[in-house]
Amino acid sequence: MDRPLRVAVIGAGPAGIYAADHLIKADPDVTVDILDKLPTPYGLIRYGVAPDHPRIKEIINALFRILDNPRIRFIGNVAYGVDVKPEELSRFYDATIVSTGAEKDRALDIPGIDLQGSFGGADFASWYNGHPDVSRDWPLEATEVAVIGAGNVAVDVARILAKTADELLVTEIPDNVYQALKASPVTDVHLFSRRGPAQVKFTPQELRELDHSPNVEVIVHPEGIEFDEGSLEAMRQTRHVKMCVDILQNWAVRDPRDRPRRLHLYFLQAPVEVLGEDGKVVGLRTETQELTGDGWVRGTGEFTDWNVQAVYRAVGYLSSALPDLPFDTKTGTIPHAAGRVLDLDGEPIPGMYVAGWIKRGPVGLIGHTKGCSGETVASLLADADQLAKAPAHDPAEVIAYLEQRELPYTTWEGWQKLDAHEIALGEPLGRKRVKVVARDEMTGISKH
Repeated sequence: MDRPLRVAVIGAGPAGIYAADHLIKADPDVTVDILDKLPTPYGLIRYGVAPDHPRIKEIINALFRILDNPRIRFIGNVAYGVDVKPEELSRFYDATIVSTGAEKDRALDIPGIDLQGSFGGADFASWYNGHPDVSRDWPLEATEVAVIGAGNVAVDVARILAKTADELLVTEIPDNVYQALKASPVTDVHLFSRRGPAQVKFTPQELRELDHSPNVEVIVHPEGIEFDEGSLEAMRQTRHVKMCVDILQNWAVRDPRDRPRRLHLYFLQAPVEVLGEDGKVVGLRTETQELTGDGWVRGTGEFTDWNVQAVYRAVGYLSSALPDLPFDTKTGTIPHAAGRVLDLDGEPIPGMYVAGWIKRGPVGLIGHTKGCSGETVASLLADADQLAKAPAHDPAEVIAYLEQRELPYTTWEGWQKLDAHEIALGEPLGRKRVKVVARDEMTGISKH
């Protein structure tokens, strides 16, 4: 290769940041620009992880060290396909890695899901994390709430709904979130899982955290604590599955405690309809399931109606299609071969790569993201000689383009100003930080 590569990464979440890290470690000359539609870095770590997860939030410290490398440049408040298009990126960079993640709710196709009072868990997580593109208001009017799902997002949603607002004051939640949660009349949150306790997708730590609140009694209803050969095999093969099952079994048999709020866990209950009156949620109908011997389930024809006034579905995230790139609507991913984006004929598109959830779907933990990004970078570097045949790119070109279009982009230095501002807002309140939630305020503080 005759000259250094310049690479654009679209998306400043963990996948994009790890891709940049892999690149600069593997090639001592490559430089990377990470572009994001938000004014701030960190993606779902900032806007998807519940605020009472300080351990996971600490991943930001590792991501900060990566972004602080002078060979990596963060450019925020720039939307791919709107502010900068694929053909323009090819003028400024030798290659582009798309790592836009997944932030939408996967659909749940049952009657009544669109009633007033039916919400997506990802949308709710964006709200309580202060995402700048989400309304500041959220209708918390129900005394009894249903949450549908068996993963970490479902557990997060149920826990935030059940906790008292004052318990969250030590976190970084914005004031509008605190005030709304404080006014919430909720007394009972019901979490429904279609499959059995050995098939849940949440981690033992997430599960244990449900029981940490002194104001919330976690109740596991024993009717769904059932196991078949597939369940037993899952417990034998996977340690964290056995740990989750042990926790649930212990909770199912313990004596109830007198606490003002209750969080109920039900297994082998599949949602079949959201019930409504006058366009509003008034209940949820579930069908009892039975295990089929291999860890899967089938309906029994026995139905139960639950008296709830709001329903939150947390059945998975879904990525969004991007302009001028192929997209598999069924899997919510960009077709690829080892990270190389494939066109409609299955041929690699020169200079286009993909990493993270939009590459493999919304599965896996941070460790999986590192491996996924590493595979993509290995493919890109294997193509380096071909990519470097074009004339060299000047790093100033993309900045000149943004300024010519009068786009209010943000920078890494600007993020550090915003970071310091949020910390300063929290200090007099005895909090680590208070999140700024308005996009114009963010860009005003962190604009280059």
